[in-house]
Parts: sequence; C-alpha cells; structure tokens
Amino acid sequence: MNILVTGAKGMVGTALCNNLKNIRDGKNRTRDIKIEEIYEYDMDNTKEPLDEYCQKADFVFNLAGVNRPENPEDFMKGNFGFASDLLEGLKKYNNKATIMLSSSIQATLAGRFGDSEYGRSKKAGEELFFQYAKETGAKVAVYRFANLMGHSRPKYNSAISTFCWAVANDEEFTVNDRSTELEVLYIDDLVEGMFDLLEGKEPRCEFDGIESVLTENGKYCCVPVTHKVTLGEIVDLLQQFKDQPTTLMMPKMPNGSFAKKLYSLYVTYLPTDKFKYAMKMNVDDRGSFTELVHTEDCGQMSINISKPGITKGQHWHNSKWELFIVVAGHGLIQERNINTGEKVEFEVSGDKIEAIHMIPGWTHNIINLSDTENLVTVMTCNEVFNPGRPDTFGEAV
Repeated sequence: MNILVTGAKGMVGTALCNNLKNIRDGKNRTRDIKIEEIYEYDMDNTKEPLDEYCQKADFVFNLAGVNRPENPEDFMKGNFGFASDLLEGLKKYNNKATIMLSSSIQATLAGRFGDSEYGRSKKAGEELFFQYAKETGAKVAVYRFANLMGHSRPKYNSAISTFCWAVANDEEFTVNDRSTELEVLYIDDLVEGMFDLLEGKEPRCEFDGIESVLTENGKYCCVPVTHKVTLGEIVDLLQQFKDQPTTLMMPKMPNGSFAKKLYSLYVTYLPTDKFKYAMKMNVDDRGSFTELVHTEDCGQMSINISKPGITKGQHWHNSKWELFIVVAGHGLIQERNINTGEKVEFEVSGDKIEAIHMIPGWTHNIINLSDTENLVTVMTCNEVFNPGRPDTFGEAV
C-alpha cells in the first residue's frame, strides 16, 4: 500500500507519518497493515510532487488545512481550495483510493461555533468530499475532530500546548475562565483511530449539535476516545507535574486517563536542563537512602545503598510491606516471624535479580556480604513514609 499524507509537517501529520513508518519498517507489528511507500506532502512542497502522489497513492490522509490565516477569507482558500486541488488530482488518474478528511467539530456550525468562518470552510470541504464520493464511488472518511492534544507550537492554536510550555519553562500564562470545558482528543488515540481506518474497522457516527453519536451507518467517522476536562483541571494537573521533582508525589494517572496523557505531553516541553533533577540523598556512614517517587495509592519507590559489611533494617511493620530488589552487589536478606520465631534467608545478587517480600510481622534486615563493593537495592513500599505513623519497630533478626 502506498499512502499519501498531506499536511505532513503539522502536529497530526508528523505523528501519523512517524507511526506509519514504524509499521512500514516492522517496528510496530500490532497491526495488519502492509505499507510500501509513504508520500509526505506539505505547504513547503511544489505542486509537481502532488500530481505524482495522486497517481500512485492507494490511500490518502488529507490533514492539510489553515488554522490561523491573516485574513478570514483565507480559511476558504486554504481548507476548501487545497481539497479541490487534491480531489482533481485523483480524478485526473481515475484513482479511487480511500481518502480521509480531517475536519473539525466547528463544521457542525452549532452552539458556540454558529458563526465560525473556520467552521464554514471545513463544512464546505466536507460537502466537497461527499460529492466526490458520489461522483467517483471512492470511499471517503470524514472526521470532525475535537480539540487535539499533542506536541505543537505554543501560543498558536492549542491552549493545552501553550499551558504545557509555559508551566515547563516557568513562563507566565493566563486562564480567563477555569470552568471552560474542552473535549480533548489525544494524538496517540487519533493515530490509533487512523490505523483502525486503514484496517477498515473505523467507528461511524452522526452529530446531535456538537455531540457525536455512535451509529453503525453514520455519515461521519470518529475516534471515540475523548476526554472532557476544564481548563482549571488542566492547569492544576500541570502544576502538580511541575512540583513532582520536589514533592516526589506523582498524581494518580490510571491507564487511559487524561492525566496520564497530559503528563506525557507535558514532559515534551521540558527544557533540556530540566531533563535531570537532584534527589535528596539521606547519607550516613552506612551508605545512603534516597526516595525516588511517591504515589497517592501505591506507596513509594526508593534506592538504598549499603557500604561493604554493613547491615541495614533490623525492624518490622504491622501493615507495611516492601519488596527488595538487589541490582548490584552481593548480599543476604534475613527475615524472622516475631510471633513464631520462624526464620528465612535469601542470598541476593545483582547478577541474578530477584524480588524478595518483606512481610508484615516479620522483622528483617539486609546485609552487604562484600568487603569491597556497595550493595544497591531498589525498594518499593505500599505506603509513603509518614513520620506521624511510621509503622516501623526496631528489632534484630
């Protein structure tokens, strides 16, 4: 399959092309899609390559469009005019390749979008594509995207990108109304939706005002995974992300959640000097103990370094449990049940990584058996240490 992507240098085009190449090159084998050539076309190209691509393409993603022209009339020229040129190019070679159109929720011309010049230009483009389908019999897939969230130029057409950039770079920004709600589509979900389209299993929908309604034979296609979130919720999350290297507390980010996707976007705006940040190492003559990350519901992770010959621990917990994973050095972990006296020992080494449970009610220690090398242990615990309720009681094994 030869695939043409117009608007290939935009936010969506860049992400889509990168991931199409992963499939073409065999780096992503999760999809049953065979790709031979990917033709990337953008506003910087001359018209000559477009003619060739219209002849050879088996599938077309039309992502090209104008978001912020100098003059409102350029919306129609950029969004409707280019679409006309593209379709004429396909007609020239009687190429009935499936073609996808990136439209906008503003094309509904409903609610707050009732007087949108941008929406009218997108609506005109949609009608052009539907008419093309009737005339040629080619499959047309029209998507009305909500607010897209991905790495894009700040201070342009994405408030979320602007907020991410500003928070990450310590720049000032303004939120006019924290209660303003956005429907957000994350770039990775969009790309997966495009893969669904390539496999012929794209969801269909109709529109009730600006709300999409899934229906089997809908006129439009859609990516159903979106998130409704207020501007206030977005900037509050971003502030927590910014504070995390200091507080160590990572906000809840369940799989598939908006917070998880926003964090992945936020870190792409970090300046390179913030890729690294210092940790507080609690150092004494035995070695060091460094808390790496805290979570609201899964406890904390820490790094423990024991100097040669040193024994650490010698305590037990009522409810707290831990996992010890030695990643470097050679050591011995001992545990004893404080009620029955039963005792177990585990010889551990970075050469054979194993996870050892520290069980509630069992006093435990870890001993560095080496005379020359440090013992490095990754420790996870089911709760963040609370000095007011440490649940830690000294007792030798």
